[in-house]
Amino acid sequence: MQLYCNSATQVSRLITREVSIGGLLLGNGHPVRVQTMTTTDTLNTLATVEQTIRCIEAGAELVRITAPSKKEAENLLHIKNELHKRGYTTPLVADIHFTPNAAEIAARIVEKVRVNPGNYVDKKKFEQIDYTDAEYLEEIERIRERFTPLVKICKEYGTAMRIGTNHGSLSDRIMSRYGDTAMGMVESAMEFLRIARDENYHQIILSMKSSNPQVMVQAYRLLIQQMQASFGECYPLHLGVTEAGDGEDGRIKSAAGIGTLLEDGIGDTIRVSLTEDPEFEIPVCKDLVKRYTHTTTPAAYIPPVERIPYDPFSYSRRKTFAVGNIGHQQVPVVIADLSKLTTIQPSDLQQVGYTYDAATDKWNISDTAADYIFTAHTLLSFELPGTLRVLVYPAAWEQVQQHPSYVPLFSVSGYLLATHKSSYMNVVMVDCFSDATDINDFTGLNEIANDPTVVLALSSRSQQAMPAVRRMLMELMNRKIMNPVILVTDSNYESSDEHLIHYATECGALLLDGMGDGICLGMTADSYRKMQETQVTTSGRNYLTNAGAEQFMNATAFGILQASRTRISKTEYISCPSCGRTLFDLQETTARIRKVTHHLKGVKIAIMGCIVNGPGEMADADFGYVGSGPGKITLYKGKDIMKRNIDSDIAVEELINLLKENGAWIEPVGV
Repeated sequence: MQLYCNSATQVSRLITREVSIGGLLLGNGHPVRVQTMTTTDTLNTLATVEQTIRCIEAGAELVRITAPSKKEAENLLHIKNELHKRGYTTPLVADIHFTPNAAEIAARIVEKVRVNPGNYVDKKKFEQIDYTDAEYLEEIERIRERFTPLVKICKEYGTAMRIGTNHGSLSDRIMSRYGDTAMGMVESAMEFLRIARDENYHQIILSMKSSNPQVMVQAYRLLIQQMQASFGECYPLHLGVTEAGDGEDGRIKSAAGIGTLLEDGIGDTIRVSLTEDPEFEIPVCKDLVKRYTHTTTPAAYIPPVERIPYDPFSYSRRKTFAVGNIGHQQVPVVIADLSKLTTIQPSDLQQVGYTYDAATDKWNISDTAADYIFTAHTLLSFELPGTLRVLVYPAAWEQVQQHPSYVPLFSVSGYLLATHKSSYMNVVMVDCFSDATDINDFTGLNEIANDPTVVLALSSRSQQAMPAVRRMLMELMNRKIMNPVILVTDSNYESSDEHLIHYATECGALLLDGMGDGICLGMTADSYRKMQETQVTTSGRNYLTNAGAEQFMNATAFGILQASRTRISKTEYISCPSCGRTLFDLQETTARIRKVTHHLKGVKIAIMGCIVNGPGEMADADFGYVGSGPGKITLYKGKDIMKRNIDSDIAVEELINLLKENGAWIEPVGV
């Protein structure tokens, strides 16, 4: 498979066409710009101005404001004038969906307009229509006729444009021909891009957003391939995972999707879509971007590749054999790092999902219970839950090698020289391309290749750790070495946001490409100490109150597997960020729905503020809670309306009833 980026072994920026947004330069190697979107009513000028200022002072380089109709578009002038009066000249972006007239007004006022090709001219009524080629071309000509006036206005006024495709709002026409696919997303944008190019208009940014990071990553890669094939160049790319949610889940899902592409050198501006106040999105964006600022330290040499042995445009898990419960078709395992605890008591396992009840002498095991714990040299003095195994260094394992719950952890050389090995499972650590181990020049691979007891634990101290681990996995694929692999990632950052982004980027990028049969997250000694001394918070709020580092890392590991759709362990919420279109308090409502549904493992619930982000954007959800008017909610099952215009005071209860009617409800334990 040909590369879709500059390099699969070094983080190297994809050079895109330069675009000016009110003097802010985007693409062509300029810094990755960070942006957000206001949540106020656009007709409330002062509220929108005040929130925009908070976003700018938090570091936003662009601020987007919704303009759902002509009157909101016209009010953008008052907002812009008031901002200029107060000394703020940050470029503004008008967000347009269904109203071409609003876009044409906004394009004369603000520095950039965003249009969604799925609903700007095309419609989405969930109708399957079989188009002949002639009928299909007629529809494209209709789009050309309606879209061209906006292009000409943007060209005249020097206004930039984002052609922003959303996975959930593909038009019926695109769906009829391409289905619910990444290629459908790409073609939806390419139609509009071709029209703009025909008018010699090039101030364009594109986006391919989805609430599913797998789909989102594949769509951006396909878009690059299609632009290169069609035009011999790429336009700047705006990265984002739409409806990511809030708290740790929203940050993990966003970092997995956005971080994967940034690791590929792809992306010119980013927005993290959190169901929180918009100024809290900016620190997360900045933490993502700062990982790619240039340093003077050269990265370790990683052997380059011209072709990759997997398909980056569709998900397929790397083929492995099973060693115990790791590998083959089994869900990825989680290894919890308890090695920094000086002693380990039964109560310590509560942080990783195991609660001991002394009265009954039984263990209660949660859905996010670690499969293994790493204790380094420490042997446990109590009986373990039957499903849990302990990873220890060889010297400790020698003392209990007959105990079925213990597994040895070797270095490569230690394993090859060892006189005693487990007949069940041996985990072998590989530091990819950051030391002189023979395995890094591939001469040592054959000595452990396809050993039926070996699980490889891949990590890297390289400055470009993810590409280093990915390169080793590509070598395993090329040589048809099918040992399962644990992805090991340590963090030396300070804040919870930084840890989440680091873990989700490093592990998520590999899991989204089907690589990895388990993950183990750790921290350096300094990071661990700081985590223990401070309460776990994100930039927006506390979210694991009084959590220790072990609980934080375990929850994050399961969150990464959930975000990458490789292991589902909890309810998933597809929750849009608030904007001026929102018809209820999204943050409060999301919290209420979480409180009563968080125990429904594997159920996907969409919480959408309005019809723009309604049935289309929540296409990946099982059930939907959508604002349909002031104080009114419409409930969906999939794409079908089940209960229309319910009073918001009783809507959460009606959602529970809907879940019960469809066999998706279970009573929470202890209620």
